Amino acid sequence: MTTTRTEAPSRPGLAAAAAAVTVVLWASSFVAIRHLGTEISAGALSLARLGLGSLFLGALLFTRKRPAVRRWPAQRDWLPLIACGVLWFGVYNLALNEAERRLDAGTAAMLVHIAPLLIAVLAGFGLGEGFPRQLVMGGLVAFAGIVVIGTSTSDGRAETWGVVLCVVAAISYAVGVVTQKPLLSRLPAAEVTWLACTIGAIVCLPFGPTLVGELRSASASTIWWIVYLAAFPTALGFTTWAFALRRTTAGRMGVTVYAVPAVAVALGWLFLSETPGVIALTGGALCLAGVAISRRSS
Repeated sequence: MTTTRTEAPSRPGLAAAAAAVTVVLWASSFVAIRHLGTEISAGALSLARLGLGSLFLGALLFTRKRPAVRRWPAQRDWLPLIACGVLWFGVYNLALNEAERRLDAGTAAMLVHIAPLLIAVLAGFGLGEGFPRQLVMGGLVAFAGIVVIGTSTSDGRAETWGVVLCVVAAISYAVGVVTQKPLLSRLPAAEVTWLACTIGAIVCLPFGPTLVGELRSASASTIWWIVYLAAFPTALGFTTWAFALRRTTAGRMGVTVYAVPAVAVALGWLFLSETPGVIALTGGALCLAGVAISRRSS
């Protein structure tokens, strides 16, 4: 007897709302990290966010109704799962948190969101998707944007290490996503996300003593910002993303993340009174234009 997989019902309105929530939450994470960087170091913040995020995701995962047969990762799944957790959650958060101690939230968001372009390149090599003309053109435009952003921040001067760290974060994110892709065909997305987040938290455990020491002198508002970062952009943001992705195409969902830098710039202006300079905004526009060109159909 053959079992037919039941697809999630199509609910464009709910999917669009979930995608919008994800964009706002992920954009707000750049502002939260920038704010917290004044009191909490990069490693300690990564551990706090991923540790609490793992707890929230685990609670969400194990308290909901589950199928009779639980699919646990097979032996072959653990290597890509560990790679995903180390790179996407561990290295990405460490690099981004350290970068935002040097760059404003909007500039960091624009740089990190060249990741979709990098994913396309990696997929061309590793998944046999090839390199259409749009990908090559988009890559050149996005690279020009990186160079432009590297020459300017809010005060008109570059913070080279901040730019480098954002590029490292984007590469780690892209490699993590491509590594994760085969897992999603064999395992539930929620379990993959929770396990990867937990692995990332384990990677950051060496920063535990630093986190304890910094929390002792941290203000109450700082602690609440950490809880917000873990509960909303991490746990809730990934949940709404999965909800929307299940009900629409991956390409359409991929386009939505291009709105994150613009929202991050607006939130950075609203809450932190900072906006990238004109040159940085021009570079960010080039990066996003490059990604958009690379995603166009022939």
